[in-house]
Amino acid sequence: MASTGAQPARRDAAPAAPKRYPFWLGGVSASIAVLFTHPLDLAKLRMQNSPQKTTTLTLLRDTLRHEGLRGLYIGISASVLRQMTYSLTRFAAYEKIKENVLTGRSSPVPLWITISSAGFAGAAGGLAGNPSDVILVRMTGDLYRSPEQRFNYRGAIHGLVRIMREEGVQTLFRGLAPNMVRAALMNSSQLASYDFFKELLRSSGLFSPGSLPHYLGSSLLAGTVATTICSPADVIRARLMNMRSTENGLPMLAKALRDEGPLFLFRGWVPSWMRLAPQTVILLTVLEELRAAVDYIRGT
Repeated sequence: MASTGAQPARRDAAPAAPKRYPFWLGGVSASIAVLFTHPLDLAKLRMQNSPQKTTTLTLLRDTLRHEGLRGLYIGISASVLRQMTYSLTRFAAYEKIKENVLTGRSSPVPLWITISSAGFAGAAGGLAGNPSDVILVRMTGDLYRSPEQRFNYRGAIHGLVRIMREEGVQTLFRGLAPNMVRAALMNSSQLASYDFFKELLRSSGLFSPGSLPHYLGSSLLAGTVATTICSPADVIRARLMNMRSTENGLPMLAKALRDEGPLFLFRGWVPSWMRLAPQTVILLTVLEELRAAVDYIRGT
């Protein structure tokens, strides 16, 4: 199974120019993946915004008890919109950057260029996906607000319209800085570490290159690295996005640091990892199948 990052180039040959695929494949693949992993994303976001310490299983159990099976998919419309903005942009931008970097190059691409390219593409995705992130955080976080303070968005589009009408367009970009940092860290750490672990496991002799165990092991390790690196920015982003426009972010973060300690920056790590690992596997599998379908239609 091919990686979405730059493939390790042979030392005795120049890298081949990558094939061109429809720009929307990454967004569609990520949207399909999130249909399976949204309940864990919901648990992660609620854990990050919960005023009390709790566990993933407790959150999922309480959601089922009080909101039913449908409660596990609160905010799914915003989640899909996020993938069709954030993921679509980060994949499309990365492929375009990679194409420009590889064109006419006669030597392997240095790792720092791969990481930088992935980081830049991730930041662009974070910018594009910020409005849907705000809506997703608010839809999943209503549980912890009093009834009169809840946003009560019926869906992603309803949330977009209400925010622009009631709070202004600038609210859609609340938490933009940590979101772009988090997106850049996610894209670069995920892609770079995936290729690193893929080569490491291959060279160990314990895995057949391209086999399912090889792919799963590389994905799980890369997901662990990406989750850990992105957790602080992810928590800060969620806290800022869940605030109303009249609230101040710095005092809120200072209070959280004082009352909850620095480990609050890793709140929700377990559901983040539980979501990211299977999502990575599903996303890349679907993406490769879509690319194979495009090649089949093209007759290549």
